[in-house]
Order: sequence, then structure tokens, then C-alpha cells
Amino acid sequence: MVSIPHDLATFLVEAKRRTYAGLDDDATVATPLLAGSKQLEHRAPPYAYRDIYFGMGFFVGQETVSRDDRVVWSMSYSGGARADITDRDTFLAIYKFLRQALLGVRAEEPYRGPRLFEQAGMIYRNEVEGSLDRFHGVETIARQGGTLLYELRYSGGLLR
Repeated sequence: MVSIPHDLATFLVEAKRRTYAGLDDDATVATPLLAGSKQLEHRAPPYAYRDIYFGMGFFVGQETVSRDDRVVWSMSYSGGARADITDRDTFLAIYKFLRQALLGVRAEEPYRGPRLFEQAGMIYRNEVEGSLDRFHGVETIARQGGTLLYELRYSGGLLR
């Protein structure tokens, strides 16, 4: 059994709410480590959170949490809006809704958003298996009528 630091989940919730979910790209650092990426960071010693991703319509990324300068947890993800969605307003509405859902992240499952979130005719679902030490999941956004708009897959856990 892997020993999970008792405060890691709480830190992850705070970090996620203070980066993309709460601030969108306003949380982006000016000079990312990787050219062409977006990089968001949050620090609350002894922890430091970093989220680096590429793309927008379809994107891939990785979140890491360091404790005392050693990466202890990571999650990779990829997904985005359906390829046939080209209308800018629809696109922006999907990602605005996604950030609202992601603000609902909880310490019990600090990976993405809650299991279910509904607002403004859209439904966010997050299906996850595992625990903080090893997990994987899928999040989707659909219109109230069932039309899928967005899908993302993610996985990660404690490093050892």
C-alpha cells in the first residue's frame, strides 16, 4: 500500500481552483518551460503545482505536484471539443462551462470536476476509477438533449 500524504488532496483542490478553473489563462506564467505551451503554477510550501498543456480545441497536458522540489504526484490528460465544432461562441461557451464544473473539484476525488454538474443546458459528467495513488477517468460535456460536445481522458497517481 502506498502512503498518501494527508494534505495532498487538499493542496490539489486549492491549486486547481487557483489556476485554470478559477483564473483561466490569466494564471499562465509569462515564460513557460516548453515553447508553445501554456503553463500554470501554484505554490503553498512544501507543495508546488504545475500544469503544462499544448493546444486548445484538442489539447494534451500534464499536471505535477512537487514536495520539497521532488515530483511526488502526476496526472496526464488529453481531449477537447468535438472536431466539427468551429463556431467560436460555442467553443467559448463549452470551455467557460468546463471551468465552472472544474471549480467543483473535491478533496475526495481531486482529479477534475465533480461526478455531475449541470448548468445553462449543459451536463458535465466525470467517471473516475481508483484513488489518489493510481486512477483514471473520462469527463464529458453534452447538451441537455444528449449531443456530446467535449471529452477528455486522464490518468495518474503517486510516483514511486
